Amino acid sequence: MGVFVFLPLVLPLTAWPVARLAEQRLHPRTATRLLTAVAAVMALCSTVCLALVMVVGTAQLPGNPLPDGWSDPEVRAAVPYDEVVGKAAIPALCAVVLVSARALWRHGRVRRRAHRALAGLPGTAVAVLPDDVPYAYALPGGGRRDRVVVTTALLDCLEPAERRALFAHERAHLAARHHRFLLAVRLAALANPFLRPLRTAVAYTAERWADEEAAKTVGDRRAVATAIGKAALVSRGTPVATLAGLAAPGPVPRRVAALLGPAPAVRTWPSVFTSVGLAAWAAAAGTAVSAMSSANAAVTMFLILRAAAPL
Repeated sequence: MGVFVFLPLVLPLTAWPVARLAEQRLHPRTATRLLTAVAAVMALCSTVCLALVMVVGTAQLPGNPLPDGWSDPEVRAAVPYDEVVGKAAIPALCAVVLVSARALWRHGRVRRRAHRALAGLPGTAVAVLPDDVPYAYALPGGGRRDRVVVTTALLDCLEPAERRALFAHERAHLAARHHRFLLAVRLAALANPFLRPLRTAVAYTAERWADEEAAKTVGDRRAVATAIGKAALVSRGTPVATLAGLAAPGPVPRRVAALLGPAPAVRTWPSVFTSVGLAAWAAAAGTAVSAMSSANAAVTMFLILRAAAPL
């Protein structure tokens, strides 16, 4: 394997330029899908390589349940600096598993509690809560259980056209399943901290995607921009980062400014002769190298272990 086993751990750095440029130069739907795919693949590859390095570290621990052949010098020689990085990979991988499991558990708990809180209300697509705290968010439930949750306090702050924009925005979140994109990049950033810029970028582009869909639905970009501005001033956002909402934390002024301008052009892939195109190809190349490195490391480790500990 050599040093190639470490490449997936640092290759997310190649995606930093596109994370920044995609927010500004790509259609938000394209940017969200591209950045989420890059983050998910790179996080998976880095976790696989971390697990492979951990095998070497675990084999050195006294009393481990692994076959004796796994401690063979040939196995340890497959990873450079095996004594240091092997043992360091054990707590690192344990931390990744624990924080990812905690994030999934918390996400599921929030959704379950939100659905239980709405159990006594009519089973309509929109749940209006009599609450003095202004907030709104899209609550996914799968098909007919998808609901838009909004409080009377927030509705009272909006004009009729702005209310239509609010509902169109939240429905766009549900229709495009934005919570899945947000959860995927959140888990990716937990698996590899170098992917945090992509998580921040997707949180913004997902909101912009819903903004554009809402503007297309209501036919008034200014009304959507006004609704976002008002909601951001009075709302507390959403109960968890993976639940999308009109006033989600982030650069609201940039969203408003984008809505006051022309609609972005829809492109499936940027031209290579642009800065965002070069950044996208660099990220794609980094993702491909990461996938090949992790696959090569996994196959090499499997063959070495098979030779060292034959069944």
